[in-house]
Amino acid sequence: MPGKLSTHVLDLTTGRPAAGMTLELWSLGTTPRRLRSVTTNADGRTDLPLLDSSAMAVGTFEIIFFVKDYFAGRGVTCDFLDRVPIRFSVSDASAGYHVPLLVTPWAYQTYRGS
Repeated sequence: MPGKLSTHVLDLTTGRPAAGMTLELWSLGTTPRRLRSVTTNADGRTDLPLLDSSAMAVGTFEIIFFVKDYFAGRGVTCDFLDRVPIRFSVSDASAGYHVPLLVTPWAYQTYRGS
């Protein structure tokens, strides 16, 4: 299986995918740099992998999920969480990394998916 990085977001207040959430992918090497800014689709996923096999690299990355903006766009007050950063390491660029986010206005959870 070629290496890739993907994500999806589930809105646990509705039990549905979080469509329309903005997120940014950052590479946190010597000089941090934003690699992508995307919005989740109707399935709460990005249309393409955040990194495909040609862009995968060993290193430290961060996905920043714009949680407050997402909930505000749905008329839900989110006065606790703002942006949720998930920092992780890629140790094998040929492997698949999936970083899901389960979120409410008050809490979130993540794990390394498959």
